[in-house]
Amino acid sequence: MTITAILSALAEEQQGLLELLQQPRKSSHAGRDFWQGRLHGQPVVLALSRIGKVAAATTSTALIERFNVGRIVFTGVAGGLGDGVQVGDVVVATEFVQHDLDASPIFPRYEVPLYGRTRFPCDAALTARLLQASRAGLEGLALPAKTLLHHGLMASGDRFVSGMQESRNLRTALKQGGHEVLAVEMEGAAVAQVCFDYGLPFAAVRTISDRADDTAHVDFPVFVKDVASLYAQAIVRHLLEAL
Repeated sequence: MTITAILSALAEEQQGLLELLQQPRKSSHAGRDFWQGRLHGQPVVLALSRIGKVAAATTSTALIERFNVGRIVFTGVAGGLGDGVQVGDVVVATEFVQHDLDASPIFPRYEVPLYGRTRFPCDAALTARLLQASRAGLEGLALPAKTLLHHGLMASGDRFVSGMQESRNLRTALKQGGHEVLAVEMEGAAVAQVCFDYGLPFAAVRTISDRADDTAHVDFPVFVKDVASLYAQAIVRHLLEAL
C-alpha cells in the first residue's frame, strides 16, 4: 500500500493531524522528527519541512530515501498574488516556479540550470484528487460564500514577501517572464523539483493567509491555528479517504 507523506512548514499547519494519527511511531532523522502511522485508513508519514527551499528539499529527500513514501502532499499557508486571490481562499498548485532564481546571463531568468525548464509540474492525477478533496473539505466546513478555491501556478522563494511594493514588483517581474502566479510561499518549488528528480507524485494546497503586502504579519499565528489548520484537516481527510 502506497505511503503518503503529509508535509507542512510549521507545526501549527499540521495541528490536529498528529492527534488523529493512529498507531503513531516517532523517528528522528537528519535533525527532523517523522511520525509514521495510519490516518483515515491510509499509511502516512507526517513531517515538517521547516522554512525555505533547502530545508524543504532535505526533508523531502529523507521522506523518499528513508521512509519509502510513494507520494508527497504539502499543506500550509501562502500569500496571495493573483487577481481575486484573497485571504481565506485556498489554492491548489498545478506548477511551481522559483521567483528568486536568476542564473542569467548564462541561463534565462527563472530557468533552473541544467534542467531546461523554469517550472516544475505537480502530478496531474494527484492534483485532481487534491482539488476535489479541497472542494469537498471546504463545503463540509460551511464557510462563507466569499471563500474561493483556485488552482494554478505558485511561486517559491527564500524571502517572506510582506510589503506592498515588493509584492507588486514580484508580480510584475514574474508576469514579464510569462508566469501568472496565484500565490507565493517558500517551499513548494523545492519539493516539486525533488519529486521530479525521483519521479514521485507531488501535490500542494495552500490557504491564503495574507496578500503578501504590508498586512502580511497581522495575526499570522492566529490565522494558521484557527483557520488554515482546520482547512488542512478537512482537505487531508477527504483526500486520504479517496485514495
